Amino acid sequence: MITAERKPMEEILECINPYNRILLVGCNECVTVCAAGGRKEVGLLSTALQMAFMKEGRTLEVKEITLERQCDPEYVEELVTQIDQAEAVLSMACGCGVQEIAKRYSTKPVFPAVNTKFMGASERQGVWAERCRGCGDCLLGLTGGICPIARCSKRLMNGPCGGSTKGKCEISPDVDCAWNLIWERLKALGLEKKYEDITAAKDWRPSWHGGPRRIIREDMAE
Repeated sequence: MITAERKPMEEILECINPYNRILLVGCNECVTVCAAGGRKEVGLLSTALQMAFMKEGRTLEVKEITLERQCDPEYVEELVTQIDQAEAVLSMACGCGVQEIAKRYSTKPVFPAVNTKFMGASERQGVWAERCRGCGDCLLGLTGGICPIARCSKRLMNGPCGGSTKGKCEISPDVDCAWNLIWERLKALGLEKKYEDITAAKDWRPSWHGGPRRIIREDMAE
């Protein structure tokens, strides 16, 4: 899932400072799971913003709404009856949701309330870790289901490097060496020989370096 965390209050207040009526929009998808922008977080932020304005002797009107998804045009359309009543929109979705609202309502300023971080997995309660970089050319079938692009600090295609010590990365004793994890995984599967295979230089053309990407399913596209 896409993970995010709320921006510092000072930054959010700076964005909405010129306005007295805002539409605060949450999202029921990824940001709800990582407790950054769901219905509960919308309520908490709304209260905090209004209290901050009150301390300055001002009144902030906040209309709260949480959409099923903000990255989907059909759900963003639900804002059409409320958008004109607000001077600005504050979105608690990931960057995709913010851009979708801005695209649909081009005359209304839209601000992000969270910082989109990465595609990750839940390690334990309240802790998420990066697992995928969306590189467009998945290698997990070659590396035992462990991504060297997201989990190796140097994104090595053939590892480990000389900085790996006792299964840990040289950047921190708290960071596992991805290639040690790959080795242990392949060994558990009885596929140690695959570790000796030399992976060719990665084709980065499908990755984020070539500009905005798009997926088109001809069987679904209108």
